Parts: sequence; structure tokens; C-alpha cells
Amino acid sequence: MRTIGIDVSVTAPHKAVVVEERGNALTTVLQVRNDPAELEALVNYARQGAAGDTVQVVMEPTGLAWLPLACYFIQRGVTVYLVNTQQTSDLRKFYRKHAKSDRIDCRVLARLPLVNPDKLHPLHLADADHLSGQRWCRQQEVLTELITAVKNRVQSWERAFWPGLEEAVGDLFAPWMQRFRQVWYDPWQLTAADGAVLARWLAEAGADQEQVESLAAALQQVARRSIALFGTPDGRPSLYVDYATLQDQVLRELRLLAIYQVEHQNLQRRIRALYRQVHPSRHLETIKGVGDQGAPVFAFFIADVERFAGQKSFRGWSGMVPRSDQSGEVEKKGLPISQAGPDIIKKYAYIAAETARQWDPQIAAIYYDQMVNKGKHHIQAVCCCATHLLDRVRAVLRYRRPYEVRDVDGRPVTWQEARDIIAERYQVPEEVRRRNTQRARKARRDARAERKQQKRRSRPRTTRGWRRNATSAGADFPSAPCSLIISQG
Repeated sequence: MRTIGIDVSVTAPHKAVVVEERGNALTTVLQVRNDPAELEALVNYARQGAAGDTVQVVMEPTGLAWLPLACYFIQRGVTVYLVNTQQTSDLRKFYRKHAKSDRIDCRVLARLPLVNPDKLHPLHLADADHLSGQRWCRQQEVLTELITAVKNRVQSWERAFWPGLEEAVGDLFAPWMQRFRQVWYDPWQLTAADGAVLARWLAEAGADQEQVESLAAALQQVARRSIALFGTPDGRPSLYVDYATLQDQVLRELRLLAIYQVEHQNLQRRIRALYRQVHPSRHLETIKGVGDQGAPVFAFFIADVERFAGQKSFRGWSGMVPRSDQSGEVEKKGLPISQAGPDIIKKYAYIAAETARQWDPQIAAIYYDQMVNKGKHHIQAVCCCATHLLDRVRAVLRYRRPYEVRDVDGRPVTWQEARDIIAERYQVPEEVRRRNTQRARKARRDARAERKQQKRRSRPRTTRGWRRNATSAGADFPSAPCSLIISQG
């Protein structure tokens, strides 16, 4: 067995070294580029004299620079291991605590299979459709974040410069509000307008026909409040807020928002079409909470479910399992989840579990036990449910059949019966929710710390402490020579 350790670089040449079975280097550190001829020469050199012509490659996921190398090696029968950067960092500190370089890293990567072979798993590359779906799902998340950021900025500005506007109109991003910002964004102009004219304009813009008169009055009241806050005492325009500039700024953000929303909708349609192609049965959507938003994410990122050796391996990949810390007979409980897997998987698993606990009796029972019996707060309980929901996702993909809801005894039930069971047995009392909130738990921790501190203060002082305090107060105590103290001891 020959191992090639490659420290992947984004712009510079990669650094590579070939080692034999016992970890001894067969080459100096080589410079390799994404050139098929250079990569072929590297593999051929590693195969010379290797038993069984077996070669493996170990590298880190540096950006996307690892992907061309992985595609090249896997298609030529070379096993590729993509290792966590933390593993490499820990082993490098063992070899060279105070030095880091590409040359050291590639040597460390080549020796990882000798040091920790149980933690290395061969890289499984999904097919082109699954990889495209993964990229699209990530891009959809980026667009969602951009849409949310724009809305938050506009909302923040208008809460500051148009106080009360959100309460008056309800939805700041209603279609008619776009036209309102284009015409009536100057509060002095809005205040001077005739109420009946403004009401007719709102009706033409698309506001609720039955509420345009009250809406016009509310908008003018908001404008008067803005003038009172930002205008001068004699009613002249503000010295500090230019509403024309603010209008230009808000309208620019809304134009960007419209572009993001159109692209988001187009991308959503493409994701759904590709999802139906790779998962034509759509069995994932039979799990309550997964729906047509989460199903494509699970289908694309899990890809070949058989690549996981078992449930434990799948849970570890998802990152929704708690960390472990055990020594002797002591094992810590309540540790945070490892978060080792793709963030998008954890996000949709949490969202799906939040819904599933309200429909699935088995997941509702887990949530109830975590909240009532184990004293977890809501987020911890839902994370526990998310782990069990991912087990159901794996089972649906593995056995290729729709999900069947059952009660805690394993009896198949309808969704309505499931809801009745949850309402009857697994409703968490409001008192428990209040007791288990993070704020309440923090208050109890602070109270315990305060009681412990008070107990320390109330303890009788030791002789050493009494002597020190008395000395600081001015008392004179004769001190004996050190030799005399030792002899008396």
C-alpha cells in the first residue's frame, strides 16, 4: 500500500509526498499542478513496487481545489480520503508544534492512515445530478439570506425614520407599498395631501378597498409623528434626515429585492424539476415536516444512502449527535451537538423536526420526554427529535417506500388519530416550558453561584486568614526564623 499525501493549494502548485506502508517517505516533497500528465506520473511512481498495485490519496478540502484531483484519482481506481482539517492540525502539532508549512502538511496527511485509520472514510462522489442539486440548494440558501438581509435593512430604516409605519400598513412589503414609496415618501408632502385624494390613490395602488380611508388617516398620522421627531420646531425640514436621499436608498434596495426574488423562484423551479428526476417516487415528502422544501436537500446531499455503514455512521455524518466526554466512571451529559455535517442538512432537519413533533406520535413522545423528564429547553428537545427524524429519512431512502406514521406501540394510525394521540398524551405543560427556557436555566445557575459565594463568605476564617487580617489592621506579631520553624515542625 502506497499513500500519497497532498497539501492542496488554490493558486500555487500542490505539494505531494509518497510514503510506503510504514510511513517512510519514498520521495521528497513534489510540486504538482492540475495537469493530467503530472498527476499520472505521480500515480505511476507510487504504484512502482507497491503490493497489489494499491494506492491511496489523502488530502484536505481546501475550497473547491480538491474536486479536480478527486475526480481524476477516483476515476482511475485510486482511493481518496478527504480528511477534516482539524485532524491534520492536531497531528501536525504532535510532529512540529511550533512550525507550519505546506511541506509539513503533506507529510502529515500521508501518515494519517497509519495514525488513525478508523476515522478515515473513502470519499464518495455523487453523480453530476446530485452534485448540481447540492450547488443549487446552497445557492438557494444564499439568495434566501440576501432577501432576508434586504428586508431587515428596509425595515430597520423605516422603523427609525417612519416610526409607526409598520403598525399602520401591516406588511411593509405589500405590492402597493412599492408605489407608495415612489410617490409619498416625503412626510411633509404626505401631511399636506387631501385625505380623500390620498384614499383614492391608495385604492388605485392596490390597497384594501374597504380600509383605504382609515389607512390614509393612519399614514398621515405617521407622517405628522415623523415631522415632530425630525423636523425643526417651526415645522421646517429636518437638519439631519434627507428623506429624498432615504427614498433613493430604499428604492434601490427594493429593486435588488425584486431581482433576488425572481432568481430565487427560478432556481426553486429548477431544483424541484431535478429533484423529481433523481427521486421520482417522492417518498421523502410523506414524512411530515420534510415537505417539498426539505426533500430536495435530503435527496441531493445524502445521494447514495448505502454509502453509510449503518445508523451510527449516518448520524455522525449529519452532525446532529451530541459530543461525548467520558473518563473513568464519569461521563458528561448534555454536551452540544458535534455539528460535523453539512449546515444545510442540520437546518432542514431542525425545521422538519419542529413540524414532525406536532404530527408524529413517536417524535412527539421524544420531545415530551426531553422537555418534561430530562429538563431540556425547546431547542435541545427539537435537536433530539431532528436526529430521530433523520433516521426516518434514511429508512425511506434505503427501503424505497413511503413513510407510515405509527403510535408509540408500533400500530399504524391515520394522521388525524396521530394528532389526537399527541393532544391527549404529549402536550408539554406551559409551566414546564417556562421552567426550561434558557433564561430560566441561567437564572437558576446564577442563583446557585450566588448561594455558593454567600456560603463561602459565611464560613469561619482560618488561622492564617485571621493572622493576615490582623496584621493588615496594625497588630504586631513576632516572626520566628525559618530554621526555628522547621525544627519545631
